[in-house]
Amino acid sequence: MSTSAVAPGTRLAERFRLEDRVSESDGATLWKAIDEILARPVAVHTFAPDFPRVHEVVTAARAASRLTDPRLTQVFDAAEDDKHAYVVSEWVTGESLTDLLANGPLDPERAAGLVAEAAEALAHAHEARLYHLCLRPAHLVWTTGNTVKVLGVAVDAAMYGLTTDQPALDDAEGLGRLLYAGLTGHWPGDEEEGGLPAAPMMDGHFCTPRQVTAGVPGYLDTVTVRACLPESRKGQGALSSPAEITEALAGVARPMPIPIPYPSTPAVASASHTEGLDVGRRNQTTVAPLPPAPRRPQGGGSALNRVLMTIVVLLVIAAVGVGAWTIGRSLGSGTEPEAQPTTPSATSSSSTPVQTVKPAKAKGFDPLGDGDEKSDKAGLAIDGKPSTYWETEGYSSPELGNLKKGVGLLLDMGKSVQVSDVVATLGNSGASVELKVGDSPELGSLKTVATAKDASGKTTLKPDQPATGQYVLIWFTRVPADAGKFHGTIYEVVVHSPGSA
Repeated sequence: MSTSAVAPGTRLAERFRLEDRVSESDGATLWKAIDEILARPVAVHTFAPDFPRVHEVVTAARAASRLTDPRLTQVFDAAEDDKHAYVVSEWVTGESLTDLLANGPLDPERAAGLVAEAAEALAHAHEARLYHLCLRPAHLVWTTGNTVKVLGVAVDAAMYGLTTDQPALDDAEGLGRLLYAGLTGHWPGDEEEGGLPAAPMMDGHFCTPRQVTAGVPGYLDTVTVRACLPESRKGQGALSSPAEITEALAGVARPMPIPIPYPSTPAVASASHTEGLDVGRRNQTTVAPLPPAPRRPQGGGSALNRVLMTIVVLLVIAAVGVGAWTIGRSLGSGTEPEAQPTTPSATSSSSTPVQTVKPAKAKGFDPLGDGDEKSDKAGLAIDGKPSTYWETEGYSSPELGNLKKGVGLLLDMGKSVQVSDVVATLGNSGASVELKVGDSPELGSLKTVATAKDASGKTTLKPDQPATGQYVLIWFTRVPADAGKFHGTIYEVVVHSPGSA
């Protein structure tokens, strides 16, 4: 199947609808697609007829599909015949190690925790005799679900035709290089990798992490040296497998999950060449993940608990005594307590019934550019289906490539309505949005009534003052990273108006 014959809208296996071409290299094309049966985004690779390793890639993908460790990207389908050859895999959203290092080295414990998770996941893959062989910062992702993902196991090696006689050692060295990058912000190789500069050298070999970055603990420096810097080992044995890396990092705290109050929607995807999407580096304002979970103190906890329990008991006794004295005083006085004036509760006074108002139509709004911003997909943001979405064009920076001040999604309500709030389900964090309302679809006639910065997921835009108009505009002034570019994404918009619910 030639890549030129495959276009957006093509359906594979009667269920995977190709949406956007993400990248194309050496006869392999990566797509963002929708699984129409399960209504979820997936990553799909298609291959040109002359791609030399289709059979190897499909075979590797089928083998990788049997892996069950949740930290390894899941492969859903792989097919090879005269008409179609493709691999369907999990759409991974989050920040790669490259993204996390955009502002410099990580906290040493956090870098070690990320690599420890990756090592443990790869150790499970090795038990099934599946290997990575080309670990790079783009393959290690901290997901929007606050977990670690290792991308490209088995499949990437087949894509690039990589083989080795010592796969365990190669993957151990790859993990060591990832740890080196996390600790220093440099890549221990002859050239830069994924935007990371090459590691500095001394006397013909790479400097150790402690020689590059102050504050790296000695034991992490030792683990890194044993994993990937043979010239600096000084008699120390090599760590020759992911299992040995896992054991060496067994004492580090693992990255702590962040509770999410509502289900996150698919957003910016980060992945390898074979799974998910090519990683787009986030802007420096990206919110960093929480630090690793603190180690539990050893000992002393029970004594502290006893002291706290004693204090609580004493407070309860005091409260009971005061209450008894007050009641007795009241009874002794023979008078009824004065009636306190009743005031309506905050809830009853402030809560106003609202109703959902469905827009008559929607369009992509680009008054500062060519006038249109993917209006053909604008209806997907008001169709009631959270798996469909509208997105802006791709830009070269979060500030819309400095080409314009904003773009957005314009809703025509059909008539003038009062707007209580607008709930927009957005893509990844990093978006700055404004809510504008007015009776004319001209930008100058629309008044900004609410704003949100670093927004993601379900975002409620609530006017401080009553806002009325026929047109409602969700206006992006800053957009987050998405597959190597920057996009604003809206999965669903719900407009609420005062009225009987």
